[in-house]
Amino acid sequence: MSEQGPQLGQGAGQEAVARKRRRTEEGVVASGKMDKTIVVEVTRLKKHARYDKYLRSKTRFYAHDEKNEAKAGDRVEIAETRPLSKSKRWRLVRVLKRQEA
Repeated sequence: MSEQGPQLGQGAGQEAVARKRRRTEEGVVASGKMDKTIVVEVTRLKKHARYDKYLRSKTRFYAHDEKNEAKAGDRVEIAETRPLSKSKRWRLVRVLKRQEA
């Protein structure tokens, strides 16, 4: 009998597939009024193709906040995850900086 690691069910003879790194974004909480959900605004700088001027573009992401720890104005880090609802595809990783009251 040969030494083998723990078997994982149907694909016991195959090696485990490594999961790729999840995409992370950093932004500011725009709204924290929902239960366990925050709206995070991520600002990006895009360069105009012809005029070489930098333009700010904002994207709003709905993120899952299990402990309701992030408040409006906080700087947070979010990571991509499986769909949690119709619009939530991100989860809160950590609060980077709290908003001063």
